[in-house]
Amino acid sequence: MFVIKYKKFFIGLSMFFVVVALLALVRFGLSLGIDFKGGSQLQFAYTDTRPDIATIKSVVAEAGFPDAVIQPTGENGFIVKSRSISDPEKDALLKTLNVDATKASLTTIGPSVGAELKHKAIISVILVLVAIICFVAYAFRKVSKPVSSWKYGLAVIIALIHDIAIPLGAFAVLGHFYGAELDTLFVVALLTTLALSIADTIVVFDRIREHIGTEKNTNFPELVGHSLSETFVRSINTSLMVLVMVITLAIVGPASTKLFATVLAIGMFFGTYSSIFLASPLLVVFEQMQRKRSK
Repeated sequence: MFVIKYKKFFIGLSMFFVVVALLALVRFGLSLGIDFKGGSQLQFAYTDTRPDIATIKSVVAEAGFPDAVIQPTGENGFIVKSRSISDPEKDALLKTLNVDATKASLTTIGPSVGAELKHKAIISVILVLVAIICFVAYAFRKVSKPVSSWKYGLAVIIALIHDIAIPLGAFAVLGHFYGAELDTLFVVALLTTLALSIADTIVVFDRIREHIGTEKNTNFPELVGHSLSETFVRSINTSLMVLVMVITLAIVGPASTKLFATVLAIGMFFGTYSSIFLASPLLVVFEQMQRKRSK
């Protein structure tokens, strides 16, 4: 199969994307939302036609919130995310914006709560990664030839690093140029990406394991290529179906879920790529390295 024939190109392309993503992370960093750093979210709606967002930004900045992130929501509403807003500040701001106070809601998260959420989000991602690695190690514990079982786990780890790094880099770019802030929905999108990606990878690896037992006289690159050809259409079709729905949600969905859908779409695309064009070719590279050492 062409994936195995041009494995160096596809692995190199993955490395390129990861390096670009890491450079974006170093250059721009991640902009944390109020879920993780604390702050307030003020949501309000106009009875009639709402003003343009530039006008709202100007009024909010003059009211003492120059760093506020403003997003349109619904037909006539806005969401303002900023430092903690007191009740008197909220009333004054709504008055300046000519908004009926009954059509506004204020949510405030303290710094300690935000720090706790950030800690739990990191722990959640780490636990998921550990669980995935343990599952792969157990599932392929009886596979020892021509590639050691632990190398299946190594391929999965590399693919997962790829699947985490690229969405993070993309988010850093979105945060720098479009003011996107990392929140709990981003963590959900990341965990969903990992789950879908590892599911595709395991399907291919399991097919490789089956063929190792039934095609002992076939060389390993051909065996991997055969396994990929059997699962390629299934993986692509499944991912395309999900991508169509997620991209539609990102385009026409509510503002509150656009970022989640965008991150999920990016993660789905590169997660599918890693399961087909990275993890399996890596097994072939590992097998070739192992064969050279044994000579």
